[in-house]
Amino acid sequence: MIKIIGGCLMCCLIAMTAIAAGTKLDTAKIEQITGMKGNFNQKENVFKVSMPRADVQVSVDGWAMPPFMGLGPWAAFTPHHGSMVMVMGDMVLFQDEVNPAMSAALNSGLSVTALHNHFFFDEPKVYFMHIEGEGAVEKLATGVRAIFDTVKEIRAKNAQPATVFPGERIPVQSSISAKPLQEIFGIPGQLNNGMFKAVFGRTTKMNGTTVGNEMGVNTWAAFAGSDDNAVVDGDFAMYESELQTVLRAMRNGGINIVAIHHHMSDEKPKFLFLHYWGRGKAEDLARALHSAMESQRAGSKRKSGHGG
Repeated sequence: MIKIIGGCLMCCLIAMTAIAAGTKLDTAKIEQITGMKGNFNQKENVFKVSMPRADVQVSVDGWAMPPFMGLGPWAAFTPHHGSMVMVMGDMVLFQDEVNPAMSAALNSGLSVTALHNHFFFDEPKVYFMHIEGEGAVEKLATGVRAIFDTVKEIRAKNAQPATVFPGERIPVQSSISAKPLQEIFGIPGQLNNGMFKAVFGRTTKMNGTTVGNEMGVNTWAAFAGSDDNAVVDGDFAMYESELQTVLRAMRNGGINIVAIHHHMSDEKPKFLFLHYWGRGKAEDLARALHSAMESQRAGSKRKSGHGG
């Protein structure tokens, strides 16, 4: 039992850390559920499982890259609070695996915290998706297993990663009807050669100076193609506390996430940005994005009280 003496929160946190450090991980259960062998670091009380991507040959700058050089997805488990566990990991994914793997993670209760590349001139292109979670070891290990199983299913159907999205090609000449999209988003938007773009500004401060829409703190969506065969791409600006809400809403709406990262440093409040790509009917895509923005606003009010 932990006692807070004299209101010393720091003492409490130190004691909790000491208890967590002494907690034993059920490494056999982690291996059994994930289906992967792992290694235990006694000093850090961390058990890490991994499975190098040797199923697809990757070349970087024309060089056949061994998995040892950075193509090894992993998940590391450590005691958290009481019987709870924390997991962190880095998934190595090809383009056609990223969004199914992300949905598998989110549907399993894991958080996705970053998505980016590590290389230039890699063939096929490789992406790295970072995950995090806290809870019972069974839940976290099952979530990790779901990601790897999803990847295996995709590669079992097609040994080589896809290079394009399925479906019709995007029309060369765009003819997007702006009015229905303006009604969905509730703003006029910008028109250009049959394309449509909606921009929603937000604000933060950098070194005491307010920065907003024109300085790049914004969510935007650009549509091209035709009303029935459209593409949308854009950027989503959000507080860190809004990321998981936005990711779930975007994936539920069938929007593909392309990157998750920072655009700035030392801004207050902190912003994350995600880039996305969607295919389908223009109005369906707009509704999916609008739903994500509504979920973002609702989540922001619940978690942080921010209104920017």
